Amino acid sequence: MAKTYDLTNGKASKLILRFFFPMLLTNLLQQVYSMADTVIVGKGLGDLALGAVGNLSSLTLLVIGFCTGMMGGFSIIVAQRFGSGDRSALRQSIALTLKISVVLCIALTAVGLLALRPILLLIRTGEEILDDSLLYGYIILGGLTATAAYNLCTSILRALGDSRTPFFAIIISSAVNIALDCILIFGLGTGVEGAAAATVFAQALSAFICYRKLRRIELIRLCREDFRNDAATYRELLKNSLPTAYMNSLIAVGCMIVQGFINNLGVTYTSAYSACSRYLNLFILPGMTIGAAFLTFTSQNYGARKPERIREGMRFCAILSVLFYLLTIAAVCPFAETLAGAMLNETETIRLTAVYLRIVAVSLLIVNFVFPLRNCVQGMGHPLIPMCSGIAEMVLRIPIIMYFLPRAGFQAAAWAEVVAWVGSLVLNGAAYVVYMRGIQRNRSW
Repeated sequence: MAKTYDLTNGKASKLILRFFFPMLLTNLLQQVYSMADTVIVGKGLGDLALGAVGNLSSLTLLVIGFCTGMMGGFSIIVAQRFGSGDRSALRQSIALTLKISVVLCIALTAVGLLALRPILLLIRTGEEILDDSLLYGYIILGGLTATAAYNLCTSILRALGDSRTPFFAIIISSAVNIALDCILIFGLGTGVEGAAAATVFAQALSAFICYRKLRRIELIRLCREDFRNDAATYRELLKNSLPTAYMNSLIAVGCMIVQGFINNLGVTYTSAYSACSRYLNLFILPGMTIGAAFLTFTSQNYGARKPERIREGMRFCAILSVLFYLLTIAAVCPFAETLAGAMLNETETIRLTAVYLRIVAVSLLIVNFVFPLRNCVQGMGHPLIPMCSGIAEMVLRIPIIMYFLPRAGFQAAAWAEVVAWVGSLVLNGAAYVVYMRGIQRNRSW
């Protein structure tokens, strides 16, 4: 019988680290095969093909980000009920999560496929890369079921304290993804469609491995009774998931607007921004993983009514955030041109990318703090402030990019990120202080 992991007892730092490192390795491996796509496309098919793939990043974040936000919100309720010890409510929350997820996946796939071309035109995608962007996007969005299934399975596993199974799943699927990339692009001579197909297949494989582990957990073995509709549970699930999904989508809208301004400058800038986006996803990975680990820790301890452990965990997450920030600066700032050159070929594109990378690396501590604060507030059952922080990020990005892009050039895209992070930090930091004080004053909850 498969195990679950209780995070409500024991030393907070030890439990968070045990949960954090498998998640970090999982996310790193996901980025590895994402970066492998980028490197293989850039070096095998050229900078224009790379621009076509990267041009989809903000749109896929909009659709897939909404999906993962919903799954993350569902996992909060699963983790809270697991922490409370109510096994019947736990099974019911998982069963109704499955029902909502099926409807969600069908709707998002349809919307994504129908909206793909109009959105690419709206963000001024260059004619040179439009066809490749469409081809890549249709395959990725058409395979959304695989991505949704993987995110759902990993969200439930992590809510139950298991971050190791997703790690093992990603080890296998990453190797398969990279091998398929090489075979399809270098061996069979496909274009961007080869990279897209490899990504979808790898996600499906990861989902299958995680699903098999869930089937072995007797604690959550579902029966027909668990699938009975319950309005209160539906409300609770949607109350926590929709704001998180909207937050992800609002951040994506802000990124799409920035992408539109960048695209207007030409395909050289589109290609540079594509590489920058890939590296930024890698740089924020430690902070994002700290936040994700702390989300489960907070949710379980909130369900168990242990606020002092939440505060203890936050202090440890702050220390981790600083350590990874220092490591990132040491790895990025001296080698920015080398990192850019690993993906790109043109001298000017490499120069633009290196400037961007140094700015965001130096400012990374801000967003490293945002993730645990935001996820802690969500884990305590207050998703509206994190959603508002997503609105703030979108609103702040737009005037920065509009005003500074004609004056400061490409680096304005980096400063737009930094200013958005500052706004999010202020909102989520204030919310954390207010809600923790409220919990401390109301011990009875």
